[in-house]
Amino acid sequence: MIPPRASAAFVSAMEDVLDVYCRPYDPRHPVVCLDESSKELRADVQAPLPMEPGKPERMDDHYERQGTANLFLACEPLRGWRQITVTERRTKVDWAHFVRELVDAHYPEAEQIVLVMDNLNTHRPASLYEAFPPAEAKRIWDRLQLHYTPKHGSWLNIAECEFSVLSRQCTDRRFPNAEALQAATAAWQDDRNDHTVTVDWHFTTEDARIRLKHLYPKIDD
Repeated sequence: MIPPRASAAFVSAMEDVLDVYCRPYDPRHPVVCLDESSKELRADVQAPLPMEPGKPERMDDHYERQGTANLFLACEPLRGWRQITVTERRTKVDWAHFVRELVDAHYPEAEQIVLVMDNLNTHRPASLYEAFPPAEAKRIWDRLQLHYTPKHGSWLNIAECEFSVLSRQCTDRRFPNAEALQAATAAWQDDRNDHTVTVDWHFTTEDARIRLKHLYPKIDD
């Protein structure tokens, strides 16, 4: 929910992210969006009834809770690439390991990853130092250029849009364990990557100053 009257901090963070989205594609400085979400794990008490002609698969209303899992999702909108990793938790250390995977496994040739994400306390350089020795933490940190979406501005994170699509197309059903969830999301991720599904973001800073003028702080003459 966007506040009716935003602060200068909200506006400056919003415009910063919008300006990042206007940058041309640069493989040496890829713009990557990162987000995370939890998923409740549920096991069927009774096996679902299989599909029949004219009838979809039917599931019993009763289920057993099997805890929760966390999903980290990173996407590069202009390249049409995304990566999903399922973890047991979403601690500072979990975030640090996911970011190191981005740096070393997915963007080894990039000078810096321009990383857009929300302003959680886990999304800090200190998290890298909690997970790795100082030299390693500094090495990873130097490969990142962070841009934070403002509070109440999660709609600015394209990774959140990807989560919405993931939910509609893949995860809006029961998964009994993290392994099943990882397998399903990996298949969705690979299919979407194979089809190079990009995101063409059109909303700019100039648009915000016109269409969201009511959010900007009032300046007294």
